[in-house]
This record gives sequence, C-alpha cells and structure tokens, in this order.
Amino acid sequence: MTLRPSGGSGSALAWIKSSYSGSDNNDCVEVAATRDTIHIRDSKNPHGPQLHLRPAAWADFVAYAATER
Repeated sequence: MTLRPSGGSGSALAWIKSSYSGSDNNDCVEVAATRDTIHIRDSKNPHGPQLHLRPAAWADFVAYAATER
C-alpha cells in the first residue's frame, strides 16, 4: 500500500488515501493527521461528517486491522 494526496476539497488539512482505493478514486476513506488528531472521512462525501481520533487510538486501530482478516 502506498499513500497519495487526495483531490482538492478546499480543506486546510492534507487528506490522503490508500493506493488500494477504487479505480474511480472515490471508494475509500481518507485520513488527515495533525499533531493531536487523526481526521477520517468518506472520500465520496468530503464535506460530510468526520471521525476524529487521538493518534494513539488510530495506531491501535491500524495494528488491529492489520492482524484481523
């Protein structure tokens, strides 16, 4: 997996999505990190609701997701 910048949404955050995203570039979640918060949104609805997590919670989720199949 590689990460690539998301299309321009007018947001001050630097949104990225996985290279595993669908071929139409809209079938994925996007993530933007700040020092204190990980922002998560649906790429199909960039102006919709967002999930905000602390970096430690995001790290725990990613570790769990990487091991569970």
